[in-house]
Amino acid sequence: MAYANEYGSGINMDALMVNTKAATVFAAQEQSLYISGQIVPVVNVPAGSATAQVPVMGSVTASIVSGSETDPGADFATTLAANTKNEVNLDLFAARSVIRDLGGVSTAEVGRILGNAVATAVDQEVTKKMKDLTTQEIAAGALDLDEIFSAVATIRGAGEGGQLYGIVSTDAYAALMTAIGSTAYAGGDFQTEALRNGFVGTIAGVRTFVSSHLNNTVWTGTENPKMCVFGADALRIATQGSMNVEIERRAAAVGFDVVASMAMGAKAVDATRGVKIINAA
Repeated sequence: MAYANEYGSGINMDALMVNTKAATVFAAQEQSLYISGQIVPVVNVPAGSATAQVPVMGSVTASIVSGSETDPGADFATTLAANTKNEVNLDLFAARSVIRDLGGVSTAEVGRILGNAVATAVDQEVTKKMKDLTTQEIAAGALDLDEIFSAVATIRGAGEGGQLYGIVSTDAYAALMTAIGSTAYAGGDFQTEALRNGFVGTIAGVRTFVSSHLNNTVWTGTENPKMCVFGADALRIATQGSMNVEIERRAAAVGFDVVASMAMGAKAVDATRGVKIINAA
């Protein structure tokens, strides 16, 4: 049966559709250390709210109940864990371009650029929040392995027993690799793999990554960060949905609006579970 009016869309004209959204999401995931949630856990914020509430629960001491208890049959004393409420507020990160019809510029390539821009902004926001971790200042010189060991000891001493992650600044990375290449670590598998691949790998249980966003301009003040070491519960990312892209016809521009965006926020919720290694000099 024929209809008087038919509308063309991606449903019946999919051959004419360009996969801008797929390209944007791929570019964002490829560019970002944190969007995937593997290093810093992600909390989803439902529609109708712009804030995530992250509780930090205090530890309690367990009781020992034995056959020699003084009051058999009675309930032993209860203990209520202290709780601290942390609110993570969302911000909207967005990048926009207008693609004119002339020339047939691929919106997929533009979407990739926009996705990279939003992913970069997200990573920068997470890195800024690392400023609130526990401070460990380098006594002198560049970052070395002893500083990492000291940071791990501080975090473990505070009770964090889970997986640790480390983010190294690009200028500290070269010094760290030089330390690994020294005779002190000669002949071991750790040194061989690190120098062969250029990847720091795992140091004292710390899965270590390099980020260009950790530098001497990311934080206000005189702090010059070299590395941040933290557990999974030190920071939280809050998001509402994931990376999004919208395409809208803009007649006045004789083309299309392409907008990539992501609603997210980040916060250090437990500073004792992380250490920032800085050189304030």
